[in-house]
Amino acid sequence: MAERMLALASKQPGFLGVESAREDLGITVSYWKDIESIVQWKNNPLHQEAQQLGRSKWYASFKIRVVKVESETDMETFKG
Repeated sequence: MAERMLALASKQPGFLGVESAREDLGITVSYWKDIESIVQWKNNPLHQEAQQLGRSKWYASFKIRVVKVESETDMETFKG
């Protein structure tokens, strides 16, 4: 399902990319151009179906955070 959602999200207007980590705790961060793009993704019927499956089948709990990234520092830039 995660692969299907990534393929779907990548076709949505305003999609910028995704980062994901899967071990004991699964974390996926998606990046969007603006809040309107986030709302469109939230309201996508296939995405809503996947979220419902997540609630009923895969996850006992989960969090959704919507945040604005003001700046980013890449630690590789500090190698000297």
